[in-house]
Amino acid sequence: MNAAILRTALITGVVIAAVNILFAALDYGLDTLPPWFYLAQLLLLPAMLLPIRYFPQAAVTREFLPRAALYAMGWAVPYAIYKFAHDALSPAFQPAASLASYLITVAVFSLLFAAIRRPAR
Repeated sequence: MNAAILRTALITGVVIAAVNILFAALDYGLDTLPPWFYLAQLLLLPAMLLPIRYFPQAAVTREFLPRAALYAMGWAVPYAIYKFAHDALSPAFQPAASLASYLITVAVFSLLFAAIRRPAR
């Protein structure tokens, strides 16, 4: 993995963690966020590093469904950490509803990315 991709993955992980903390603070108050929530945000760093190789592969994959699958695999783990950590803060947390929302969002965005980011012919 080259330095530019590594740097991009780390910066993206830090930005996603900061955005998640900001949104959770706006929803629940910064002083009420539990320590496990902050620790969960640290998981975004390796979660961005491990699947980062899927994005360059997706960018050159010509077939639509394999390209969408690569995008889905690239965003699946980081988005799971982002989504479930924030959802679990709610007193009305429903794991099944959260999982269904997660799966639908990953599917929609992977299909959207695959449609927008198709390789040049």
